[in-house]
Amino acid sequence: MLALHVLASGSSGNAAVVENTATGAGVLIDCGICKRDFLNRCDEAGFDPGRIQAMFVTHEHSDHVKGLGVVLRGLAKAGNVPPVFAAGACTANSSALAKAAEAFDVRDLTTEPDAVEAAGMRIIPFATSHDAAASFGFRIEDAADGDAVGYLTDSGIVTAQAHAALRDVRILALESNHDPKMLAAGPYPYVIKQRIASNSGHLSNDQAAAELGTLVAESRTAGLRLPQTVVAMHVSQNNNDYSLARRSLEAALGDAGCCAETLCGYQARLTTAR
Repeated sequence: MLALHVLASGSSGNAAVVENTATGAGVLIDCGICKRDFLNRCDEAGFDPGRIQAMFVTHEHSDHVKGLGVVLRGLAKAGNVPPVFAAGACTANSSALAKAAEAFDVRDLTTEPDAVEAAGMRIIPFATSHDAAASFGFRIEDAADGDAVGYLTDSGIVTAQAHAALRDVRILALESNHDPKMLAAGPYPYVIKQRIASNSGHLSNDQAAAELGTLVAESRTAGLRLPQTVVAMHVSQNNNDYSLARRSLEAALGDAGCCAETLCGYQARLTTAR
C-alpha cells in the first residue's frame, strides 16, 4: 500500500513524498521548501528521508525546486544520494536544477523508459499544460499490490494523457488552485490573472470538480477503482480558500455518488493520505 505525505503545497513551496508503507521507502516529488521544513514534516509524517530512493520534478519553477540542492546535500551527508528525474529542458532553464546536476545524478526524465522503478514502485510521468519549459504529473503504482496514487498540480487544463493516468487510483492529488470569482476580484495585476486562468496556468475549483466527477463516472462504468481519498493541491492563499476547494470536490463526489474522503494540501503544514 502507498501513502502520500504532502509536506507543502502552494505558491510559496511544494514537496510531497509517496511512501511504500510495506518497506518504508519512498520517492520525493518536488522540493521547493527549506531543509528545516522538509526534515520537520518528514519527521511528523513518521517517514525517514534517508529512505528516499528517487526524486521527481514536475517542472522548473522556483516554488518546486528551490530547496532541492540543500536537501540533496543534507541527504548526501547522511549517505543517501538518490537520483533526480527532471526534464532536460527544465534543467537548462533552472539555476537550481543546473547546480544540482553539477554535483548529483540528475537524469533527463524525457529520455527514461515510460515508467521509472524506485522504492518498489512504478512512477509513470504524464504531460501537463503549464507555462514551463516542460511540466509533468505522475501516476505512482505499488509494484507488489497495484495500489496507485495520481498526482497532478500546475496545469491549466487536464490533458488527455493526464486524464487517462488519473483513472483507477486510490489516492488522487488534484490541483484546485483558485476560485474564479475570487481571482477576478483579487489584487493581482490583470496579466497575472490571465496567466493563472489560461490553459497553461492553474486548474480552478470548478475545473478540478469537473475532472473529478468525470473520473468517477468513467471509472465506475469501466469497473475500475474509485478514489478513496482526494487531496486539493496548490490551493491559492490569495484567490481561494481551503474550505471552498474542499466543498467543491465534495459536491462533485456527492453528485457522482462517491464517498471518498477529501483533504487539502497546505502551504505550511503536513497532510497525509493513507
